Amino acid sequence: MSIFGKVKNTIGLLKSIDLDALAKLSQKVDLSQVMSAVGNLDDRQLKGLMKMLNSQAKKGQHKLPPIDGDFYNLAQKLSPEERALQMKMRNFMEDEVKPIANRYWNRAEFPHEIIPKFAELNMAGIAYKGYGCPNQSFLMEGILAMELARVDVSISTFFGVHSGLAMGSIYLCGSEEQKEYWLPKMQKFEKIGAFGLTEPEVGSGAAGGLGTTCKKDGDAWVINGQKKWIGNATFSDITIIWARDLDSGQVKGFIVRKENPGFKAEKMEDKMALRTVQNALITLTDCRVPESDRLQNANSFKDTAKVLQMTRASVAWQAVGCARGAYEAALKYTKKREQFGRPIASFQLIQNHLVEMVSNLTAMQTLCFRLSEMQDGGSLTDEHASLAKVFCSMRTRDVVSRAREVMGGNGILLEYDVARFVADAEAIYSYEGTKEINSLIVGRAITGYSAFVS
Repeated sequence: MSIFGKVKNTIGLLKSIDLDALAKLSQKVDLSQVMSAVGNLDDRQLKGLMKMLNSQAKKGQHKLPPIDGDFYNLAQKLSPEERALQMKMRNFMEDEVKPIANRYWNRAEFPHEIIPKFAELNMAGIAYKGYGCPNQSFLMEGILAMELARVDVSISTFFGVHSGLAMGSIYLCGSEEQKEYWLPKMQKFEKIGAFGLTEPEVGSGAAGGLGTTCKKDGDAWVINGQKKWIGNATFSDITIIWARDLDSGQVKGFIVRKENPGFKAEKMEDKMALRTVQNALITLTDCRVPESDRLQNANSFKDTAKVLQMTRASVAWQAVGCARGAYEAALKYTKKREQFGRPIASFQLIQNHLVEMVSNLTAMQTLCFRLSEMQDGGSLTDEHASLAKVFCSMRTRDVVSRAREVMGGNGILLEYDVARFVADAEAIYSYEGTKEINSLIVGRAITGYSAFVS
């Protein structure tokens, strides 16, 4: 190259250099050493250096996909009205519950101030017809359960106990008079409900071994016994109590008011899961309940089972919500957290965990979507609900475990939310039928043999 060519190239080079930036760089490094080092690189090394520099230059400009746990876009199958309800609940949970969720969970207290705000949503008893209820689909009920649990499983449990188990017991087993009196009040959250089936010594064996008893005495019933793990019961206005009739041996249901003589609810302490839920140990000592508060259409455990079948589908959706909340929190974290100069979301091992998580989550969502379709179509059976509950509660455990894994040490801190999902997943795994009981229900259906202990 001629001297004039070299001068021309040098002038062009000087025009392209930011002299202020060069001056700042010279204060940090010895430019002569940098030039010498770069000059000694071979072609392969130079290409590698330029690739790295170009990658750094593009950093922050890479458009990343949105954080969304609905990988198969099931939301597209919802009607515009249903989608609007879903987003109404999501916005409520994001705006009103998420900012306070960890604080109340950590203190094992319930945020009573959100109850009037729940009333404004008009979503309690979402799938019931009449009595001031919205008369939406069971699919919509499931979607809402997912949205609640996606932010806070404890609040989802509060809502499920009140709207599903308590209101559902009256809706399915109450007389017309009982429905007309209680359901409108509960739909507006003017009265809060709880559901008392589990006992200190009786969990999975409730069908045939309830220790709580009832006996007719004139125009009233006398109930004796204890109930344990009863959500909402420390502040509920009524609790649905299931008891074994000493005369007939059949299970009956009662609307027990908090002011009934002989009714006592004590808060259970030191839980590691669902800490915001106010679980109670209930003691009934010669508790007198008038005949008018006996659920008139609850005459055996088969009637109790109808309530459990209906709500078990919602618990499967709740498991989906717990998994989705953990997955989305973990995915968000991996995109922001950097190690070795780049986001950990770009690492192979992290991506493997994320793919396992979204695979489980997608399988759970599609299973529950079909489950709710069957429920709306009237073809839902016990085994269908049980399969969804057992599968989803197991897969949720795996998802939250992987979410905690990709977050490293930060995964055990409440401020990142995943620690709460990890703990709460253990409660979902156990309530509304354990893995073993639900497995036996499905096993009986597919083999024709009952493996239950008789």
